[in-house]
Order: sequence, then C-alpha cells, then structure tokens
Amino acid sequence: MSGPDPAIAAVRTAVRDFLASIDGAVASGEVCVAVSGGADSLALAEATAFTGSRAGLKVRALVVDHGLQEGSAETAAKAASTARELGVDTADVLTVKVEGPGGPEAAARRARYRALRSALPDGRGLVLLGHTLDDQAETVLLGLGRGSGPRSLAGMRPHDPPWGRPLLAVARATTRQACRALGVEPWEDPHNADPRFTRVRLRTEVVPLLEDVLSGGVAASLARTAAQLREDTEALDTLAGDVHLRAFTEEGLDVAVLATEPPALRRRVLRRWLLDAGVRELTDAHLRSVDALIGNWRGQGGVWLPGDLVAARAHGRLCVETPHSTT
Repeated sequence: MSGPDPAIAAVRTAVRDFLASIDGAVASGEVCVAVSGGADSLALAEATAFTGSRAGLKVRALVVDHGLQEGSAETAAKAASTARELGVDTADVLTVKVEGPGGPEAAARRARYRALRSALPDGRGLVLLGHTLDDQAETVLLGLGRGSGPRSLAGMRPHDPPWGRPLLAVARATTRQACRALGVEPWEDPHNADPRFTRVRLRTEVVPLLEDVLSGGVAASLARTAAQLREDTEALDTLAGDVHLRAFTEEGLDVAVLATEPPALRRRVLRRWLLDAGVRELTDAHLRSVDALIGNWRGQGGVWLPGDLVAARAHGRLCVETPHSTT
C-alpha cells in the first residue's frame, strides 16, 4: 500500500517534528490552528489533525472573519467547514472589527492576532500559523529594505508563545500540492494579488526577479540567513541579560558597568530596560541616542522617548523619568 502524497507527508512531518520540539508546551491537550481557507492553513490543519489524533491532542481550527470583503462571512464559514472535513475536532469563526492606525493591512493583522489570543483559555496555549518558507523570505526582505536591524532580519521564530510556525522550512508550492492531493480547493484571497500591498509586490515581482538573477534558491537562502541571525540574536540577548543583572540598581542602570561593554551589547541592555520601563515604539535612533549618554557622554541633556518619557544620566546612573520629574 502506497503512502500519502509526498507534499502531504512533508507537511505532516514538519508538524510532527515541531510538536516534538516543544514537548510539554501543550499542557492543555489542545492545539489551535489559524485557518484562513488558503492553501497554507488548510494543509496545516490537515497535518495537525492527522498528527494530533495520534498524539492524543484535540485540534481546534480558528477562522477569523475580518469583514473587509463582500461575502467574508460565507468565506469564513466555508473555511471552517473544510477544516472539519480535513479532520479537526472543532472549528470556530471569530468575527473582528478592523480599525486603528497603520493602514488596513496592519489593522487587520492586529485584530486577527488579538482574536486568536483571546480564543485561548486564559490567553495561554498554542496557536499554529501557516507561515511558510516563502513568508519567512519575504519578512527578511522587508526588514532588509527598511533597515530594521538583525532582530527583524532574523525573521519569524518557529515558537513564539502562544504562536507556533511549523512550516517555516516548507515551501508555499508544497502546501498547494498538498491541497491538490487532498482534493480540496483553497480560497484565493484577492488581497494576495493586490499590488497596493508591499508583500504582494515582493512576492510577485521582487522574489521572482531575484530567483532569476541569482539562479534560484533565494527563498531558502533568505530563510537560512534568518535562522543564523536568530541564533546570533538569541546568544547576544543572553549575554545582554547577564549585563543587565550587573548594571541594574533601584536608582537606574550603572553607567560604569555598561561603559565597559561593546555598543551592540549595551543597546540590547538598553532596549530591554526601556521596554520594562514602559517605553514603546522604540527605534534604532532612540537606542543610539540613549547609548550616547554612555559611550559619547559630554554632559548632554536627556533623550525624549515615545510615551512622553525622558532617559537621562545623573550621578553615574541612567534613569527614565517623566518630564515634570526631570531636573
């Protein structure tokens, strides 16, 4: 008796290996899968249902209806129905309201992730997302084009609780072939062909051009680069954690401790410290300006930060203050 189609087997293997790598992270006995109705999420839903049934896990599909297109409710209902046919135990449709800054793409993403997280008991658990190797490559290119630094170029993490991304080493073409072999017809989101969106132009124009110029293998190479940078970033973050422990005092960060460290490590300490202090939307320019209070100290004043906060140096310490408390 022959086995499953190679594409189906590849997706199932990716899910099985991912769940094995995070053994113990699914304490509730339930795994959720975000399903849009597209090829990536349907292939993931089938593979998770197949693997979960053998591991004693309940598999729940979560379909988000953004309400941005005519007939979105019917599309969401169809995606939930298809997920059930593919073997998930339950499938729920989550209706959201898309609003807020950053354009429709960013607003939809925020609404989607908020809804998925809210669907988890106490906000804890595991939601598998259908991001593929191609999505990872596009993420790296976006970070490169925006000058976002190594943390962005490291791409998406396979496990970033509560999110899981088992398919980051699986090509989009494989998930499409898996759906054909399963006999299901994925939904094609019109937004995925709309050149107004940056990712669409990357997918349809930039990546094909790079594949042609560099003779193929670009997506896989970018994904490998992301994995290497992620390992480096995690190692530096660990070292920065040790420096943070030595520099932290109730009065602020000890400048003398930080001054002996390389700038790249200092800025990681500062990033963690500023986020803990409630500063949001940090940029590289913010971090470099605060770092200048250590590495290029000339008695200058404080650095204004998002949230109407100021980072200042006084008496050998860095501290974060509100404007009315600064001296």
